[in-house]
Amino acid sequence: MALTRQQVEHIAELAKLKLSGAEIDLMTPQLSAILEHAARLQELDTDAISPTASVLALHNVMRDDVIAPSLAREDALANAPDKDDKNEFFRVRAIIKE
Repeated sequence: MALTRQQVEHIAELAKLKLSGAEIDLMTPQLSAILEHAARLQELDTDAISPTASVLALHNVMRDDVIAPSLAREDALANAPDKDDKNEFFRVRAIIKE
């Protein structure tokens, strides 16, 4: 399926992308190729294939929890750019936008 320049401009608008004329010219054949590939995939007969969430056998890759010593508070705060007056906590600026 070949897309027109106007269709690519519309897709860019929907995606809130500001594309230059050169970028639109570049994207038009690329998006068309993607749609052609998807159309070829639609032609495949997948009736004999059961739906799956993954084609790979799943196994747990998590390790067991093991109690281990952690850093001392002084060591953890040694290179902190900002900490509280008692050297107990990291201090970070609030990042709140209204």
